[in-house]
Amino acid sequence: MNVEELREYCLSLKGTTDEFPFDDVNMVLKVQGKMFALIPLDNPETQISLKCDPERAISLREEFSSIVPAWHFNKKHWNTVLISPSISQKFLCEMINHSYNLVVAGLPKKVREELDLK
Repeated sequence: MNVEELREYCLSLKGTTDEFPFDDVNMVLKVQGKMFALIPLDNPETQISLKCDPERAISLREEFSSIVPAWHFNKKHWNTVLISPSISQKFLCEMINHSYNLVVAGLPKKVREELDLK
């Protein structure tokens, strides 16, 4: 997946918006104002940083060399996925969905119901 495909996939998730809050080189994807993904646009390699529960983060890093701690976030809760041939599109979408669902689960129940995000 390239950057635009990553962006389009993330924006297809309910309630997702994108913005460039830090500068013009980082695209942040949020659901109801809470960040679940960051795509650095100034990096020659396509990559995406995603939220992850700590236990899953550890096992993923052990299994895939293209998944590393995100340098700009709490290393226990964020992974940077370097998009490479070893990462399938299906797996990447699962990672994005996991990050999105973690953020959605933390939203107030009323907000989830309004968005139909049970």
